[in-house]
Amino acid sequence: MSWTRRLLAVLAALAATLLAAPAVQAHEERPVTLPDGTGSVPVYRTGEPDLLVCKSDRADFERRVSGFPDGLRARNLKLFDRCQKSGYRHLQQAVDAVGGPGVNIAILPGLYEEEPSLPEPAGECARLKAPDSRLGYQILSYAQLARCPHNQNLVAILGKKDLQIEGTGAERTDVVIDAKYQKLNAIRADGSDGIYFKNFTAQRTTFNSLYVLAQDGFVIDDVLTRWNDEYGFLTFASDHGLYKNCESYGNGDSGIYPGSASDINDGYGYEVPRYSIEITGCRSHHNMVGYSGTAGDSVHVHDNEFDHNMGGASMDSAFPGHPGLPQNHARFERNLIHDNNADYYPYVADGTCAKPPVDRGYEEGVVCPQISMPPGTGIITAGGNWNLYENNWIYGQQRAAFFLSAVPAFIRGENALSRQTDTSHHNRYAGNHLGTDRAGNSRPNRTDVWWDGQGDGNCWQSDTGPSSPGALPTCGSERGAVSGHPDRLAGEPVKLAKLLVCADYNVQARRLPAGCDWYGARGIERIEVQIALGAALVLALVGGVLWWRRLRHSRLATAVAVLGAVGLGLDVAGSTMGLDATHVPALALLLTGVWWTGTGLVLRGARPWLGWTTVVLGALTLLDAVDKAVFMIPWIPLGPAWVRGLLGMIWVVWAVVAAARHGERETPGDRGASQEGAAPDTGVGAVAGPAPGRDPAAPAPTREGDGS
Repeated sequence: MSWTRRLLAVLAALAATLLAAPAVQAHEERPVTLPDGTGSVPVYRTGEPDLLVCKSDRADFERRVSGFPDGLRARNLKLFDRCQKSGYRHLQQAVDAVGGPGVNIAILPGLYEEEPSLPEPAGECARLKAPDSRLGYQILSYAQLARCPHNQNLVAILGKKDLQIEGTGAERTDVVIDAKYQKLNAIRADGSDGIYFKNFTAQRTTFNSLYVLAQDGFVIDDVLTRWNDEYGFLTFASDHGLYKNCESYGNGDSGIYPGSASDINDGYGYEVPRYSIEITGCRSHHNMVGYSGTAGDSVHVHDNEFDHNMGGASMDSAFPGHPGLPQNHARFERNLIHDNNADYYPYVADGTCAKPPVDRGYEEGVVCPQISMPPGTGIITAGGNWNLYENNWIYGQQRAAFFLSAVPAFIRGENALSRQTDTSHHNRYAGNHLGTDRAGNSRPNRTDVWWDGQGDGNCWQSDTGPSSPGALPTCGSERGAVSGHPDRLAGEPVKLAKLLVCADYNVQARRLPAGCDWYGARGIERIEVQIALGAALVLALVGGVLWWRRLRHSRLATAVAVLGAVGLGLDVAGSTMGLDATHVPALALLLTGVWWTGTGLVLRGARPWLGWTTVVLGALTLLDAVDKAVFMIPWIPLGPAWVRGLLGMIWVVWAVVAAARHGERETPGDRGASQEGAAPDTGVGAVAGPAPGRDPAAPAPTREGDGS
């Protein structure tokens, strides 16, 4: 990296402090290392179970199985009789009885509240010394978990290899494991390689229903999770994993979370040897977000449905303590991602989410969003690299189909200068069905793309609809081919300012940023409208005074001033009405650029330095219009808006000084044609009026050296 790019990287990182991480980490866990990758995806085992779990009320059991198909009902009744003689009444008891690998546990239909696991910690378990998370729970070591497995877990599966746990009902809701909001996790499998979960429901926790940690090999098959403070399914620091035919809803973070999936493809391009986790045939709906993954690396997500959440799917590099950052190499294809327009923030604002979890009404549809999330968005990528989004159906989003932004490395705790701009590169969006459902019906997204502008090698399909910026790098037919190839060290300043404001969300403090439309801000309340209006008022005031004091007799200056006023008005109107994905912002820049350029040409006769600076400012503004609407200018480290903004602040001060000074002499031709006896005004080089004390009707005096 050259010294100039290093300097720009510093500036970009400082600007990117606007992306300060939310006050609460998404998931805090003990330090773990990723698996060595020698495991494999477990295979479902048929045959009779080794261990049985059931309840003892025969009448209740017969009622539960009465509607089953004959063969399944008969099998369950036979298993029930066996279970009464040699089975267990709680799942944890059966897990504790596992003596070696390869054991099958069958859970018969019923409600399992695991009463022996519910009492508060006592004795040594009540006095564990461990750091507290920001949410208040202790971050326990594996040894502490082994000594006190039920401090946080309803069912703890620790170090059990190749274990299979399966419900024997006709549907996954026939077997329900219910934590009743008294434990962080309903089921925690930790260091249990080769585990297979099938055909049951886990629900109502203060964190996760089903938690898989530090495992090489797991399957989640036909399992339902629901009504949790944070996650439905959370798998972390694992490899050789498979989610299939699962469902999750009613979660305050995501339904499906493959965080810190094994980072096996770092250093590869789009073509990779394999993926660490596969997710297929699942539906995640009515959550804060359907799918999420901090450091969700090398995950293949295909043929799923993410709908009626606040956001469809997200992956990020925004939280420290996650192995495998920055996030890379997720592959999304053939997914249905639609109608993710839920807004659960009012439950935070009205105090519902401040109640104890049992009183919040999760079962009636309440969701308490845990982190900042732009409602109405299909796929959010906050600091990811080498992700593939191809052949998905993304429609009916009221904000954007795709949302892409960068995250500087210090947010995840890495301070090396060379890493501060290492995210938001080589993300490919191609061949997706945007604004159309699977049947071919039109279901447009409000915008197809929102991108902050940072990164190298990102590309989009050529048929995207309304987008911001309006001109996007397009993907070639071959992966890796990108037209235009912009490489920016920082995103657009107004977009970064918006991300700064919107990130200042905290569910525990009931803090919803007032200037962000994610939380309901409208009109002048929105930060981008405030920026546009503030800039327009300053430029209109300073430009107007400068025109009146120095330029009002120039026809050119007057004409371009009118255009400038229209441009400033369009900028404010476009921000107020949410027209950033149309050509309105570029038109506003075009008119403002013409104003500055024309004004500079007039000023350069009397004030060469200010005049030429104004011309340069006009040229940068016109260049910014091209960058936003025609094509993103390649090979520049910062967008024109950055230089334009910095130079614009200098120009404002300079223009105020120029307008405020009195008694200056004019140059030849400075006076307008409206002054009797003067030559016609050409517009260029004109300044306002005669010097004080001189007869306005007299010819302008000339002196050697005047005018420049």
